[in-house]
Amino acid sequence: MADQKPDLNEDSNVLESHAELASSASSARENQLQENGMEPVSLWIILACFFGVLVGGTVLGKSGGFSYNNLTAKGYVTSQPEGGLEKAVQPKPIIDVFAKNGAKIYSAKCQGCHQPNGLGDGANFPPLGNSEWTTSNTLAFSQIILNGVMGPIEVDGRTWNGAMPAQAAGMTPTDLAGLMTYIRNSFGNSTGDVISIEMAENAIAAYKERNSAAPITVAELESKYMSDLEGAVVDPAVKVDPETLIPVAE
Repeated sequence: MADQKPDLNEDSNVLESHAELASSASSARENQLQENGMEPVSLWIILACFFGVLVGGTVLGKSGGFSYNNLTAKGYVTSQPEGGLEKAVQPKPIIDVFAKNGAKIYSAKCQGCHQPNGLGDGANFPPLGNSEWTTSNTLAFSQIILNGVMGPIEVDGRTWNGAMPAQAAGMTPTDLAGLMTYIRNSFGNSTGDVISIEMAENAIAAYKERNSAAPITVAELESKYMSDLEGAVVDPAVKVDPETLIPVAE
């Protein structure tokens, strides 16, 4: 190929003759590469290889070829931290669990008016701390939360004359129990008790029985609701699973 030259004469076009020679040399190299085994792999060969790997993996899996037991020494166990494994969620006193859950409900539903510290705004919304309405009759307190309250109401020696909207929408018995427990043991309040879920269920039942979209009034509270909620009384110190709220034996 090195000695091949274009056969030129007076009528020859030198550029065309060199181009034809270059094209002929390129075709010859491609043919030589294919002859040396560099031609593209057939699609059928690729599919056959993939099928073989798939079948082989399935057979090994069913035969235990990839089994953990076959690949580890007999009697091998993973190391454990000193003192053994600990329970991921530790049981806590029910009053702490309910109050923690209630704080979340308070943040979402109440603190916009009564403020994060529970002292109200000093003008339109009364404080929740040192309030006879939050620490005394639990049935009345629950109905204020669920129905809202309208008209004059005396709190800590001062008369307030506003309107509190109802908070019943989306309120579950667990939510209400937590919220009431939290308020009754925060902002200077310290009743030390727990509003049980059964009590909260009875509170919601009383709200539904009232069946009124109008906020409740002090006169209505005093005539029907000045008592404590019925339901199971819970020892504040009993420990429960914080996630399930189920008592845990120690």
